[in-house]
Amino acid sequence: MDTIGDFFTIIRNALKARKRVVEVPASKLKKEITKILYDQGYILNYKFAPGVGDQETIKIALKYTRVPGKAEPEPVIKEIKRISRPGLRRYEGWKSIPRAANGLGIVFVSTSRGVLTDKEARRLQVGGEVVGYVI
Repeated sequence: MDTIGDFFTIIRNALKARKRVVEVPASKLKKEITKILYDQGYILNYKFAPGVGDQETIKIALKYTRVPGKAEPEPVIKEIKRISRPGLRRYEGWKSIPRAANGLGIVFVSTSRGVLTDKEARRLQVGGEVVGYVI
């Protein structure tokens, strides 16, 4: 099972359905990615809530912007994709971490210092697993 891939798919599907709020099962990695999405302005807000039994959930308020000439608002997240998968892990040194959309997007890197964006990982000169990216 690829829980991070499922997390990204739930967000992608919610954006296509124009949902305002999405609820996903929580994990440490998902919480860190959610915090980064909020800090970088890709989502409106988030809340960690108790779920069924011991499983915590994350409620994410998705962000949309008005585009002149269009009736419906467009999602801020244009693309969110998993790079490293359970069957094919991708590790990179800090010098070779990829850039998303030539630096316009962010890449999530799981390092020894926690989950960082590609810019933070280069600044701190740490490499790690390239989890995914968002544009």
